[in-house]
Amino acid sequence: MEVYLFDWANLLLRWLHVITVIAWIGSSFYFVFLDNNLIKPTASDLKEKGVDGALWAVHGGGFYNPQKYMVAPKAIDSDLHWFYWEAYSTFLSGFALFTVLYLFNADTFLVDKSLMNWTGLQAGLAAIGFLIGFWLIYNNVCRIFGFKERSELYIGLVMVCVVGIFCYISCLLFAGRAAFLIVGASIATAMSANVFFWIIPGQKTVVNVMTSGQPYNPNDLAIHGKRGKQRSVHNTYFTLPVLFAMLSNHYHFLYTNDHPAVVLFFMMVCGALIRQYFVQRHAYLNQRASNPWPFAVIGLIGILAVIYALRPLSEGTSRLASSGEQKTVSYSQVQHIFETRCYTCHGAAVQMKNIRLDSPENVAKNAQNIYLQAVTLKQMPMNNATGITQEERDLVAAWFNSGADTSH
Repeated sequence: MEVYLFDWANLLLRWLHVITVIAWIGSSFYFVFLDNNLIKPTASDLKEKGVDGALWAVHGGGFYNPQKYMVAPKAIDSDLHWFYWEAYSTFLSGFALFTVLYLFNADTFLVDKSLMNWTGLQAGLAAIGFLIGFWLIYNNVCRIFGFKERSELYIGLVMVCVVGIFCYISCLLFAGRAAFLIVGASIATAMSANVFFWIIPGQKTVVNVMTSGQPYNPNDLAIHGKRGKQRSVHNTYFTLPVLFAMLSNHYHFLYTNDHPAVVLFFMMVCGALIRQYFVQRHAYLNQRASNPWPFAVIGLIGILAVIYALRPLSEGTSRLASSGEQKTVSYSQVQHIFETRCYTCHGAAVQMKNIRLDSPENVAKNAQNIYLQAVTLKQMPMNNATGITQEERDLVAAWFNSGADTSH
């Protein structure tokens, strides 16, 4: 029952997390679009109000006229909407999901003893350290370079190196799928921290000063706008790399190759380049920037290069079948494999994913899934915690290909 409830918690938290991610990234993309499409007004009434840019749009049968004020408008005569619940909910739901799926099952999901022989508690603490450490490094890099000339270039170069180091160390310490996720979660934590520590506090400072009734100099508040803009732009470049890392744990070929850290880093860079194309494209259409097509081309070529590098080098079924050593494998020949390699998580005591494999009937019902997970994808046993050998996988494959009979 406990495993069953954990599976439901996993499902519901994942559902909530996806919803909040869509809301946050959707609003982030929209405001980047706005910033690159707002046009300086020519109407005198807009100039007098301090409008720096405006846009007309149509959606859902209505017309919209968003306007942007530099620093702050002279007065706000309606409720002010804050965009922060999307970021906070994304982090809270994501960390809760990470806790339920990875921290509570660290021995299974975080630890690969062929990489690092440590306890689940140690691995869990190290994973949390990654999340905190990335934010501290990134935040201090931004503070060091500030808003100097070409500071964004220097921040970008430094952080590319930092992400590369995190990819390398993570893949050295954690099980493959967890390593990818931890790097993505580290960057995502920095994105949420940007909103919590800088963007929203800066905006609240501006609003408090503006509504205090005391005279103020708008130039004194400009730093909050610059910092909020800087961190918001960084967040939009982080989005595609983070999304790739979060989705990667469903695709074993990304982290079961000889160079998983290189694959992760390279795909993240390609994602950032493609995001740069879309960001700059808005400005290009308004004749504010050069054509950004090289970013998209380089990103796509990079992805194609990874696809080619990870291509299967051979096809076929099991070695036993291809060598002709054994054409038919009976259930009795593979039953001991299920007993020693599968019952730990799919036996009488524990039924992960509500699957039992400790009887011929249950094995027959799940034969296709056994072949897919243990032979084709090689995702089971998780992180090979029970030490299944390639020869045993081949024997299971030969049994499945000879009919998956469980009668003898």
